[in-house]
Amino acid sequence: MNRRKHLSSAISILGLLFFVHLTSFSRDGSDHFEYDDARSEPRPAIEQYSADRRLLSRSYPMWMSSAWRERIRTFDEEWIERLRQFDFSKLSQDGKVDYVLFESHLAYELRQLGLQAKTFAETEPLIPFARLVIRLEGERRGMNFAEGRSSAQTLTRIKDQIDSTRNAIDKDSPAVGPQRTIANRAVRHIEELKRILKSWFDFYNGYDPVFTWWTTQPYKQVDSLLTGYAAFVREKIVGIRADDKTTIIGDPIGPEALAVELNHEMIPYTPEELIGIAKKELAWCEDEMRKASRELGFGDDWHSALEHVKSQHVEPGQQPRLIEKLARESIQFLKEHDLVTIPSLAEETWRMEMLSPQSQLVSPFFLGGEVIQVSYPTSTMTHEQKMMSMRGNNVHFARATVHHELIPGHHMQGFMTERYKAYRSLFYTPFWVEGNALYWEMVFWDKNFAKSPENRIGMLFWRMHRCARVIFSLNFHLSKMTPQECIDFLVDRVGHERDNATAEVRRSFVGDYSPLYQCAYLLGALQFRALQKELVGSGRMTDREFHDTILKENSIPVEMLRALLTNHDLDKDFRPSWRFYDAFKN
Repeated sequence: MNRRKHLSSAISILGLLFFVHLTSFSRDGSDHFEYDDARSEPRPAIEQYSADRRLLSRSYPMWMSSAWRERIRTFDEEWIERLRQFDFSKLSQDGKVDYVLFESHLAYELRQLGLQAKTFAETEPLIPFARLVIRLEGERRGMNFAEGRSSAQTLTRIKDQIDSTRNAIDKDSPAVGPQRTIANRAVRHIEELKRILKSWFDFYNGYDPVFTWWTTQPYKQVDSLLTGYAAFVREKIVGIRADDKTTIIGDPIGPEALAVELNHEMIPYTPEELIGIAKKELAWCEDEMRKASRELGFGDDWHSALEHVKSQHVEPGQQPRLIEKLARESIQFLKEHDLVTIPSLAEETWRMEMLSPQSQLVSPFFLGGEVIQVSYPTSTMTHEQKMMSMRGNNVHFARATVHHELIPGHHMQGFMTERYKAYRSLFYTPFWVEGNALYWEMVFWDKNFAKSPENRIGMLFWRMHRCARVIFSLNFHLSKMTPQECIDFLVDRVGHERDNATAEVRRSFVGDYSPLYQCAYLLGALQFRALQKELVGSGRMTDREFHDTILKENSIPVEMLRALLTNHDLDKDFRPSWRFYDAFKN
């Protein structure tokens, strides 16, 4: 018994010594591990909410279900009441920030539930069978297990509804005439309903012999009909043939929804004002492009200078070596200028993978984080595709973006946000994540990271691209630009290869990105620049202190970050008001 006691004491002492080691801090980042001991009164509530919400999402995975939406609505409303039990006036600054963020999150969630119900209702004339599919899976998850004969009857009803709806569309029935965007949304719903129905069928199939006997053929028939019906709606209403892999439809959300999104991201500007800001920044980029073009002997014809830069790419097989070299160069630059503390483990653990040809249809350039995913042509591509990819991933474009993806960009962000105030991941915003990464590109520019006119053109190309994203994405959601006009804008105004421009627009409007995601790069970067000017420019913080602190506050709207760093007064009924661009330009 005494030996166990001594062993337990020894382990405790070793644990304490290990903890002290972990919490030590060295200026060069070799042991950059500090215990996250932030004191925020709402933090335990936020952590519990996050865990409970994730559990509900796993238990009720069908957002199309009205039962799911009602359960989440009740859950969020209960948490709003619990949050309001805090005495806001007695909270710490961290606590006030978390209170405001949590309340904003809950209010936004409730608005999104209403939007989901509305968008689903718009598609229902095309998918009247959805409720039956959802009911089957809902009953299974509620432990109300299926009976074979009645399940076969339900599947037959689904089949009949698919057939009757398709016949109505074929006859141009006035009862079925949705817009292309709604029909395109319905196609995505059909594909999701197919997956839901398969999950339901696979649960019983082979395990319940009576169920299997009754339902195998009806299920196969419905599954096949859903596949054909999705293709039918896509071609008949959306206007996209089965062999068309390029047409982009998208789903504009409109000015009212844009205002909701901007308020949630704490951006106190109208879409029109933001487009105006992007145009001013784009004009600055074009002026700088002309300067670099003159140095290269192309006069004011910066498009020709850009063509010159695009031709400077490495040979097949050499791109990974280039990326590794550029990553090391960026890290050394940060250290030489004492800009941020780089944990040695973060520097050690980033990795590299190559993007598949299929992935490059959506992501024609790098993707980053702990793993940088490199875009470069493969042997399976056509000659034209190979040349576009090589030109779009040339040496100078790569030099401008590797640090955006790795250190000090996304890999560094991920490393730190997993270790500091991780509970704030609930409030994730691309205006922090993408804005901070682009902000670093601006810092590198200001500190002369570019060594040649070609380097500067590479950096300017990407900044122009981020300006263009604001312009075309907001105009798209305001229904002022079509996807094709967005592609043409990237080609004509920024200098993109057409395939790459197409992939960028597809990524913007067909993937899982939020409506403001493409705006977040430039606007978030401008927020960080304004905050850096306010705190570092005034001498209140050094660059290193500023950048280290940002990384330890996690991904939150930059106006809330400003409230923390400046100890700005907050009230319970906070409304975004920081005109960051005006502050930066004055």
